[in-house]
Amino acid sequence: MAGLSIAAPAGAQDKGLVGVAMPTKSSARWIADGDNMVNVLKERGYRTDLQYAEDDIPNQLAQIENMITKGAKVLVIASIDGTTLSDVLQQAADQQIKVIAYDRLIRDTPNVDYYATFDNFQVGVQQATSLVKGLKADTEAGPFNIELFGGSPDDNNAFFFYNGAMSVLQPLIDKGTLKVGSGQVGMDKVATLRWDPATAQSRMDAILSSTYSDKKLHGVLSPYDGISIGILSSLKGVGYGSGDMPMPVVTGQDAEIPSVKSIIAGEQYSTIFKDTRELAKVTVDMVDAVMSGKEPTVNDTKTYDNGKKVVPSYLLKPVVVEKDNVNEVLVGSGYYKEDQLK
Repeated sequence: MAGLSIAAPAGAQDKGLVGVAMPTKSSARWIADGDNMVNVLKERGYRTDLQYAEDDIPNQLAQIENMITKGAKVLVIASIDGTTLSDVLQQAADQQIKVIAYDRLIRDTPNVDYYATFDNFQVGVQQATSLVKGLKADTEAGPFNIELFGGSPDDNNAFFFYNGAMSVLQPLIDKGTLKVGSGQVGMDKVATLRWDPATAQSRMDAILSSTYSDKKLHGVLSPYDGISIGILSSLKGVGYGSGDMPMPVVTGQDAEIPSVKSIIAGEQYSTIFKDTRELAKVTVDMVDAVMSGKEPTVNDTKTYDNGKKVVPSYLLKPVVVEKDNVNEVLVGSGYYKEDQLK
């Protein structure tokens, strides 16, 4: 019953329609994001139109156009491709509809009013720091053989994750402590279109067969849990995690349940937890402010230049999760129940 606004004060139910456009249901995190947002919006007295585009760009464009037609007062958009929305967002601007970019920056349009996200550069720093810790590369000389995976090249966040990670890894590569065996460095070589686990798995397969037939791989920078699962499948396929081949240190992001279970089992090394309940609250606070003619609270007015403007942003803090703090961070915060991770 919590989702119904029965207990809302008189008149609260008529605050207007908020359109929420999400990229896909193929990742558990986006389902959680959508649910959290709708719950908080309904609690605050808004009607909602939540749509998932299943990573189909024309589908997302049509969904957003439909939200405009239905009379949405605010659009909250987690874009599939942050560069394809210019025309539909011009339609929104023409009707004075405010637009909040949700966790993925919308690029190349002036018609994005605010951005709610996590500190994405810091996510990359945390992933790389965790990789270095798992390898003991901060205390041992190495060389440690590593491989690098990036996120989707059409997602602005992927570059922040990668650049944050390389700010930690590059000095160790220059020093010779870390060695990228395949030589594949840079987002033009390591990106994973649509964050697809199967794409990551086949690239890992190719790297293992071309580069690691006569030496061991020690670590992999992975920017997202789905990609990590693909990488781990590839590694297990050639015998890592058994006999005298310990599992390489593999990072991740989003604390998705299969990856958290993998961390508990000693396979994946770490993930980055981004509490989407908090992101939903921050986003709905922005909606509330915009709808009442106030300026939303932001804490960054410099970082996120979308090619047309610097978008005022609110950045939340990400948290590293490793085997020793899974319960404290994920169960202790109420994000998961203990039995979900068994």
